[in-house]
Amino acid sequence: MKIIIEGAGQTGSHLAKLLSLESNEITVIDSDPARIRTLATQADVVTLQGELSSISLLKEAGCADADLFIAVNPRMDQSVNIVSALLAKKLGTKRVIARIDDEAYLSPENKLLFKDMGLDMMLFPEKSASDEITDMLHSSASSDTLNFARGKLQLTVFKLDDDSPLLDMNVAEFAHTVKQMQPDADFRIVAISRGGQTIIPKFDTTFKYHDFLYIISRRDGMPVLMKFLGKDQVEIRRVLILGGSEIGHMVAQKLAKEKMEDIKLIDVDRERCRYLSEVLPDQVTVVCGDARNSDFLLEEDIRSYQAVLAFTGNDEVNILACVVAKKMGVGRVIAQVENLEYMRLAEEMGVDTVINKKLIAASRIFKFTLSDKVRSVRYVSGTDAEVLEYTAAPGSRITKSILKDIDFPSNAIIGGVIRGGDSFIAVGHTHIEAYDRVAVFALPEAVKDVDKMFK
Repeated sequence: MKIIIEGAGQTGSHLAKLLSLESNEITVIDSDPARIRTLATQADVVTLQGELSSISLLKEAGCADADLFIAVNPRMDQSVNIVSALLAKKLGTKRVIARIDDEAYLSPENKLLFKDMGLDMMLFPEKSASDEITDMLHSSASSDTLNFARGKLQLTVFKLDDDSPLLDMNVAEFAHTVKQMQPDADFRIVAISRGGQTIIPKFDTTFKYHDFLYIISRRDGMPVLMKFLGKDQVEIRRVLILGGSEIGHMVAQKLAKEKMEDIKLIDVDRERCRYLSEVLPDQVTVVCGDARNSDFLLEEDIRSYQAVLAFTGNDEVNILACVVAKKMGVGRVIAQVENLEYMRLAEEMGVDTVINKKLIAASRIFKFTLSDKVRSVRYVSGTDAEVLEYTAAPGSRITKSILKDIDFPSNAIIGGVIRGGDSFIAVGHTHIEAYDRVAVFALPEAVKDVDKMFK
């Protein structure tokens, strides 16, 4: 596939590295020579410097016969992304995507307008991140949760602490123990994240301290797992938001609609606080103060909150504020961390969930490089793998036999299947049928081979 990426910021660079691994022909354009030089040393891609909406540059990049144009420049007026994407479409590119910074563009009538103009997808990373954060708050016992088919299947992430009953137990022993507790428990461990590495587990894989387990289950099986893991599901009703950034603003608005008991937003900028106090619902209390000051947080009664969310715009502040909140007894802490190198550090320091809007955006875009049988692609914090939901095509290789007799890629695993109104966990004797919706956990190097199985 021939792909052109406009913007060599963190999102564009991450996409370039990810997509270049899949034998795609990648060209990256950017107006900043420093970003171009840096990317050229990190990825096997063609780089071009110039004005991003320049027709001559777009022609030189190869828009006339490109399969996909991705406009994700982060620093200019976002209208440049829209203009560049529409020009690329007119020059001959098959599909185009543009990053935006105005939620009004996503209203149904505006989406239709841009679709008619030729824009295949608009991406608002802050909105995507805020949606995921509010979903996460509905599952306080885990560090992350993804739902398939409105929750019929759930992929949940659990961290093993020093008192976990799973330590030194292997996958087979864990499955046997849970089955003894409840014979009809239906679940599968699809991955383990350990020390920055993602492991697709075997039956003899042993759990270690600080492992993150990625478990897919039917909704009715999750209470059994949580009981065995010693996790309590607490309904979160009191939330403290640190940072009045765009994400903080959006999350506060969403939570207010859910009629939380107490939502407080703290920001250090007085003008920003004044603006937020005017536009946010009355349920949100806006306070001006410094999230770095532990005494101030104590004065704001941080210990009384069930969740603390840190979106200050400074990774270090977000991480440290969450660590402090955790030490003060807050049950759930979520930090926005945009520096990819800090993400693992944040998790090791005790942050429950790390959100990176660039990686969320990259996952949404990655779907466009795969077959039309992919329903969704989701990024899960703490791992470099992707969670994909496929629809099995009639006659595809995945439908030819039971799973244990199919040469499925070794760096991927099928977790669950949704067939009509039913859902079930995939095992060796499962036979995938045409039109089944299938949840797959795959490492980057396996995604293209998985994609071929469902065509």
